[in-house]
Amino acid sequence: MDSDSGELSEGELSPGHESFNSKSLALQAQKKILSKMATMAVANLLTDDTSSEILDELYRASREYTKSKKEAHKIVKDIIKIALKIGILYRNQQFSADEMETVERFKKKMNQAAMTAVSFYEVDYTFDRNILSELLLECRDLLHELVEQHLTTRSHGRIDHVFNHFANVDFLTELYGSSDDYRLYLRKICHGINKLLDEGVL
Repeated sequence: MDSDSGELSEGELSPGHESFNSKSLALQAQKKILSKMATMAVANLLTDDTSSEILDELYRASREYTKSKKEAHKIVKDIIKIALKIGILYRNQQFSADEMETVERFKKKMNQAAMTAVSFYEVDYTFDRNILSELLLECRDLLHELVEQHLTTRSHGRIDHVFNHFANVDFLTELYGSSDDYRLYLRKICHGINKLLDEGVL
């Protein structure tokens, strides 16, 4: 490890044209542009009306549960950061064949969790907090597996922060409970999820 970094720094510091590589510079510039374009594309996905409404209601439900605007804001911010980073990796084709299999497994599991969440809302007396919690935790574990080679410990912490909150059985019990406020949040969340399911996004 040390010898590698030593070689790197020598290369960067050595005088003359040898330390200059135009192809490398061009690739760096291209990567930067692609990264910005990908960021914008994923950001647009997150800022469409349906996704925005879901995020708004997840924020309100989380604020109600945690009794903290700051914590609820951080949860939603972490969702956006995770989605952006994974979107950039995906659009820049950074995932290996094995990791792409994990992407597909994650999509299927997320689709299952979304349909289960809606079904529990639409069909009376079917809600089972343990089933929904387990599905969300499986999504969390697949995401950890997917970004293992790509993202930092901080990003893994964000994934835990988001999924551990929404998979918390006490939070789910409140969300699916009889309180008028929570029922309103859940109705809007499920309406949005249904729309994304119909559009094939989820």
